[in-house]
Amino acid sequence: MDKSILKKINDYIWEIPQNFRSDMRVPGRIFASEKILRDILKDESLEQVVNVATLPGIQKYSYAMPDIHEGYGFPIGGVAAMDINEGVISPGGIGFDINCGVRLLRTEKTFDETRSKIPELTNAIYQEVPSGVGVGGRIKMVNNELDRVLERGAEEMFKKGYVTEEDLKNCESGGRLLEANPDLISKHAKDRGRDQLGTIGAGNHFVEIERVDKIFDKPVAEKLGLFENQICIMVHCGSRGLGHQVATDYIQIMLNSLSKYKIAICDSQLASAPFNSREGQNYFRAMSAAANFAWANRQLITWEVREAWRKIFGSSELKLVYDVAHNIAKIEEYPSTSSGQATKVVVHRKGATRAFPEQPVLIPGSMGTASYVLVGTDESLKQSFGSTCHGAGRVMSRTKAKKIVRGAKLKEEMEEKGIYIKAGSMAGLAEEAPIAYKDIDEVVSVIHEVGLAKKVARLKPVGVIKG
Repeated sequence: MDKSILKKINDYIWEIPQNFRSDMRVPGRIFASEKILRDILKDESLEQVVNVATLPGIQKYSYAMPDIHEGYGFPIGGVAAMDINEGVISPGGIGFDINCGVRLLRTEKTFDETRSKIPELTNAIYQEVPSGVGVGGRIKMVNNELDRVLERGAEEMFKKGYVTEEDLKNCESGGRLLEANPDLISKHAKDRGRDQLGTIGAGNHFVEIERVDKIFDKPVAEKLGLFENQICIMVHCGSRGLGHQVATDYIQIMLNSLSKYKIAICDSQLASAPFNSREGQNYFRAMSAAANFAWANRQLITWEVREAWRKIFGSSELKLVYDVAHNIAKIEEYPSTSSGQATKVVVHRKGATRAFPEQPVLIPGSMGTASYVLVGTDESLKQSFGSTCHGAGRVMSRTKAKKIVRGAKLKEEMEEKGIYIKAGSMAGLAEEAPIAYKDIDEVVSVIHEVGLAKKVARLKPVGVIKG
């Protein structure tokens, strides 16, 4: 897409006019600086923003966050809210790794107190948290055990002793979506997930030891228990093979039902069904169950990280700051564009994070760069259905990154900068090289300037654990 078709609203907001294509039901809205926009225009993500704008029941805009890049159907970094009565639900608008998300754990120790033991702690976490493609965890669940996790999420892990009450309090939705129905998930999906609780897999998933590098808002940081030079641990992962299979299963189901509901789509990857149809409701409840699995997964990983910490420091003092989901759909209420009255919509957030007022927002950077803690604002409710970005956003494919980056050399360079690395695959490490991603500082500045969330703290990695 050429920049000339975009309407500049201000320095950080751009619009694709609704008349750009005759089938668009709403305009596209892009949150980006000039610098980030140049990166966005290099792939097909804005064409995908236009395609999303054609879906039945879409409200206000098809949104693009500054970390946007090309995805399956919806762009990664895309947000769309559909009227629950007139609109559709689309698995491509949630993604294959359902409830891929981020959580941040804080300690009371400073970097100065722990510096000499960072390599030892990194090794301990690598030993405790299974990682890699297809790698199973410490628990293999039989059917009724798995169904309870799918239905209850992190709450079920509380019953098993892996969760504190404070963990549930500081987790988005309490770590459980009530709409979940395990019976709507296929046996194949369950088989893929029954031994994967407590594992991070591969790709861009990680456990990262970080130090608080800078505080932007001291009162809010203090409220969250954050202080300068503090050691924290960030976890990034999702629903593993189970969530991927749920998406695969329901995309096919919805492709088969398009003619039944007379839904015309411009891209088969946007396979959809009316939200209130049998297919739509079945997917929503299966997606919710997969989201619960992801919360249980991150919770068991938290227990494993606490075990590693205890082995090195003699206590498990790690407290959960917050856990946020991306790759999820939720029913929320917002004023109608026509009447102004509160109306229910199903908000698709794909590679996007909820940013409700005063809620912590966790934005991981690319490996070896900064991550951010922000808080949501009232403005996000008005501008983006309470949504913001979820990370830095790729500018280079994994294939290309592997061609130009040597994993072993990257590991050496990062360790020269004081970042200790444990990774099961040098090729996987190369895929996640910082040059493959946008500038996280620029991405977060856009969000801060637009007002979707405000900066609280920046964290820099000192230890990285990857599959």
